[in-house]
Amino acid sequence: MQPLHILFLIAGYFGVLMLISFLTNKGGTNAEFFKANRQSPWYLVAFGMIGASLSGVTFISVPGWVEASQFSYFQVVLGYTVGYAVIGLVLLPLYYKLNLTSIYTYLDGRFGRYSYKTGASFFILSRIVGASFRLYLVAVVLQNLIFDGLNVPFWATVTITILLIWLYTFKSGIKTIVWTDTLQTLFMLIAVGVTIVYVSEDLGINSENIFSYLADSNLSKMFFFEDWKSGDFFWKQFISGAFISIVMTGLDQDMMQKNLTCRNLKDAQKNMFWFTIVLTIVNFVFLALGLLLTVYAQQNGVDAHKDQLFPELATQGYFGIGVAIVFILGLIAAAYSSADSALTSLTTSFSIDILDIEKRYSEKKQVVVRKTIHVIMSLVLIITIILFKYVIADATVIAKLFTFAGYTYGPLLGLYAFGLFSKWKVKDKLVPIVALATPILGYVISINSLKWFGFEFNFFILVLNGALTYLGLVLIRR
Repeated sequence: MQPLHILFLIAGYFGVLMLISFLTNKGGTNAEFFKANRQSPWYLVAFGMIGASLSGVTFISVPGWVEASQFSYFQVVLGYTVGYAVIGLVLLPLYYKLNLTSIYTYLDGRFGRYSYKTGASFFILSRIVGASFRLYLVAVVLQNLIFDGLNVPFWATVTITILLIWLYTFKSGIKTIVWTDTLQTLFMLIAVGVTIVYVSEDLGINSENIFSYLADSNLSKMFFFEDWKSGDFFWKQFISGAFISIVMTGLDQDMMQKNLTCRNLKDAQKNMFWFTIVLTIVNFVFLALGLLLTVYAQQNGVDAHKDQLFPELATQGYFGIGVAIVFILGLIAAAYSSADSALTSLTTSFSIDILDIEKRYSEKKQVVVRKTIHVIMSLVLIITIILFKYVIADATVIAKLFTFAGYTYGPLLGLYAFGLFSKWKVKDKLVPIVALATPILGYVISINSLKWFGFEFNFFILVLNGALTYLGLVLIRR
């Protein structure tokens, strides 16, 4: 495909998003922007959350990870199911009982204002970096496919992408996103399904023997029980997966804001149940795609690895124009599905948690402040993504994302665990010190763990930082 053809494809896709935005934008009130008036059908929320959870990182990085790590990532995915059960049975009832707009308001009532601001600040940092990681990966692919050929610089690519997202979210926020995420999830899954069909045909695999082909491959090893010190050890990844899902979904305003748009707790729990089942299946499909792409590249002498594997094979004529088109659509969907909800949740958290707009301003003034913050957060994402271009080395982005999340979500994990599973109060003013010291201590332990203990933390760093925060809170209890 020529860059101009891809550009027309993006323009058409964005036109559909703008149409959805127009149809869902009614009053543009804060109730719509933050909660969608709590009128979202649970099945739309569940399906749309698939795309937001997967994002461009899963779309590109998970298939590229199979060559080096086989199916070990599925151990993490199985851990997700435990974490999602905790969210549905413990966290959602709490959030609905307290009628929260921002989930970090819980920390204010449980511990105090300093704890509340600390939790919200760690989320904002986590989401800015996490969303930027995801968008950076997609922006690099789009830059290589389209904008380099049109002599458009990388900073302009990123700016245009964020501007388009701002345009269809600035008025009704989460109300629009519930619908656009549903469309974007659909495009991502179509892209994966079509690619699997094409690759299977080229490899001579039919629908009847594809599962036996996957099972017989040496790349499909899923469970690793041999070396407990290894980063791929089953229990280490399974437990990490459970905690990753709790913090990156249950303690994340981005993901929970969608759940809180459901009509009631029962609907929100239905959403989490079906979301868990579908997400598990979809992640397995992505791993299967990665295996097929890896085998195809090896058999045809294609020198493409890690995050370059899927884009290279899909867009360079190996599978035909059909796969190229659905790949581009899936990639764009991945970019927008993660970034639009991130931008909305950042605006929500900063407006409510940091600026206290619901307490400080009239309803009319709140809308003005919220729109200003929406613009500022857009600029912050642009700057962060551009900076990543100069600091990210050649590696699989999903590994970097989960490692970083272990440091920023660890204090949130410790705070909520302490709040839910103990009755102690804490010296509220000391909580920020504990939360800031935890990642530093965790990093020191992590980089020396092989030398000191012969143990590799890998994604387990999240559990370590959560435990360190919990211990710190015990020490400052009163």
